Amino acid sequence: MKFKTEIKPYHGAAGGWGALESTTRFVFDSKKVLSNLRNLMRVNKGRGFDCPGCAWGDDNHSTFSFCENGAKAVSWEATRKAVEPEFFAQHSVSKLRAQSDYFLEYQGRLTHPMRYNRTTDHYEPISWDAAFSLIASHLNGLESPDQADFYTSGRASNEASYLYQVFGRMFGTNNFPDCSNMCHEASGVGLKQSIGVGKGTIRLDDFEKADAIFVFGQNPGTNHPRMLHSLRHASDRGAKVVSFNTLRERGLERFADPQKPLEVVTPKAGRISAAYYQPNLGGDMAAVRGMVKALLQTHRERIASGQPSLFDEEFIAAHCAGVDEYLAVVDATSWEKITGQSGLSEQDLREAASIYMNAERVICTWAMGVTQHKHSVPTVREITNLQLLFGQLGKPGAGLCPVRGHSNVQGNRTMGIDEKAPAALLDAMESHFKFTPPRVPGHNTVEALEAMLRKEARVLICLGGNLAAAAPDTPRTEQALSNLELSVQISTKLNRTHLTPGAEALILPTLGRTELDMQATGSQFITVEDSFSMVHASEGVGIPLSKEQRSETAIVCGIANAVLGDKYLDWMALADDYNLIRDHIEATIPGFKDFNARCDIKGGFYLGNAAAELKFNTLSGKANFSASPLPEVLIPMGDRNAPFTLQTLRSHDQYNTTIYGLDDRYRGVYGQREVLFIHPQDLADLGLQDGELVEIETLWNDGVERKVTGFKLVSYDIPRGNLAAYYPETNPLVPMSSFGDQTHTPTSKAVPVTIRRCQPKVDLQRIA
Repeated sequence: MKFKTEIKPYHGAAGGWGALESTTRFVFDSKKVLSNLRNLMRVNKGRGFDCPGCAWGDDNHSTFSFCENGAKAVSWEATRKAVEPEFFAQHSVSKLRAQSDYFLEYQGRLTHPMRYNRTTDHYEPISWDAAFSLIASHLNGLESPDQADFYTSGRASNEASYLYQVFGRMFGTNNFPDCSNMCHEASGVGLKQSIGVGKGTIRLDDFEKADAIFVFGQNPGTNHPRMLHSLRHASDRGAKVVSFNTLRERGLERFADPQKPLEVVTPKAGRISAAYYQPNLGGDMAAVRGMVKALLQTHRERIASGQPSLFDEEFIAAHCAGVDEYLAVVDATSWEKITGQSGLSEQDLREAASIYMNAERVICTWAMGVTQHKHSVPTVREITNLQLLFGQLGKPGAGLCPVRGHSNVQGNRTMGIDEKAPAALLDAMESHFKFTPPRVPGHNTVEALEAMLRKEARVLICLGGNLAAAAPDTPRTEQALSNLELSVQISTKLNRTHLTPGAEALILPTLGRTELDMQATGSQFITVEDSFSMVHASEGVGIPLSKEQRSETAIVCGIANAVLGDKYLDWMALADDYNLIRDHIEATIPGFKDFNARCDIKGGFYLGNAAAELKFNTLSGKANFSASPLPEVLIPMGDRNAPFTLQTLRSHDQYNTTIYGLDDRYRGVYGQREVLFIHPQDLADLGLQDGELVEIETLWNDGVERKVTGFKLVSYDIPRGNLAAYYPETNPLVPMSSFGDQTHTPTSKAVPVTIRRCQPKVDLQRIA
């Protein structure tokens, strides 16, 4: 496939005609135009299906409850294109490995279970029964259950995820690496330490009541575009949206609502951010510390002059612990340290503090720009410190809002996909199912890959996802996967992980969200949980492409039945009737009383949040201030220094590792992905120019060479010394050994690199 490559600044607002045109193009490209138009009318609607894209909440008011990228996800899933056995007969794994990620997923939906034949280097058809028997043979032949890893993608439903972890623990392991380990782990860890709940405290309608919304390290225009509606409405009614983001992103500047005809056909658009600050990569903690330092000075000046306290002293006294220790650390943090690490001026941070101070109700929201650093947990806790000082918790229009990525990544954790499962969950499962679950913590994603490299992990089952493309240190990840004795991929589309098989490998084709899930007792629905702790029913209507495709839930039950039989559960009965699964969830997971009945509630039901009710499940029984100092350095490298810090990010035509197209419209990149965003003055200092090709090399402390080459330089509005490029193309640069403290999350937003001009290729034949 050939694409027109171009770098051309995009002057329009986010959304608007560009979003409408892009949505239409992807719907037509699916070859199922009418059915996908009907599908889009059912996305995020009552008794419709939940969008397979992001985890943003449903407003239940709009005529259309989908965004541009949601439409891409639906059309990409509900396509006529099919990857059938004949395709695998024509293409060897080695030849497919040479293709782009875009090519692989563009081929269409997987339709038949396939088994890798190492002798021929081709995948070949296998029956479902034979596939389940092969899995059972490998799992039951292990010396220890801990030699198996059970990976989960955020796409998996509550029902499938719940049974998956029940099966894994009945098998005997807590090895549940998942996508959250690589992205959002710091939010859960930090919030649990601070407020006792690892989830956000607000609901979607709080955006309608906030006076100020502080947005840290996220680009909603690409990653969760429906959030732009909430931000735009807030801005239109006078709320101040304050953005902290290293890159200047169009979606945080202006948004034209595609559902408003006037904004589609005219340049009319609404402003999003009232103030926009561009900190250094990893500088968000210092930025928030600077705001608090400015606010603390104002607080003391008010007290000295006899005015009321600036802080919410009543809230702090009743609900918080550790404030004095925290404020002492703030006092001890110099402005020089704050401005040097954040990259922002003292004036900038005092200005942001003033906006915060003058708002009665404040929401702080963040995403992976905060959570993919070594010091991400202290950063999440620093944001929480700010909110606690002002009592911005437990009241309408105020609170903490980590925005998760994939559509059910939060629900997966609620369902027990956790390598460090809470004792209460294990106790409940032991009592209900009458078995003894393992209590030793299992592998997170990085630990699982390291175990595979050591050949200690021998079997990997992936409930969705594309681990080879999502994980860091690509060559080492691929080596880890190839070391396996058996890898099993439960997938909708062909992806990079299928092309990195172990000694044996299976591809098991599954239904998508858009499709009818017909079991013995009739059509089934599943549930998911969004970023606001709302649980929604989701029921597809599309006719599957192949009778060989099975639901994720049915596949999990088939594997469990083959491995364990019916010693603890009648797995096949659960596959026939998902209501029975929800009965088990109700019996073992808090918040799911009357689960089946509540699935009929229009718009879903709220699980509740103890911290939002000012009940803090911490050891102190209160919300805990964190007294962490700023890190000594953002990237610890001993005596070495890197001239640049690189962050990996998504393009606009991308969701996680799924590449829908080769454009990044809002950043002005078309038909290409191997680009490197850089400040114009950094270009000049290096003696380089826009459009030149460079190689990027990681500077790390383990002696491993990590390098990618042929990346086109693109001048961009980004702070000096900071770079950005797309993943998975730059995942080879992210060291597996560089991860967040307490999280093991790869530091994909803090990669120390150097760049140099590509050397011209030498024509050896011509020389000879």
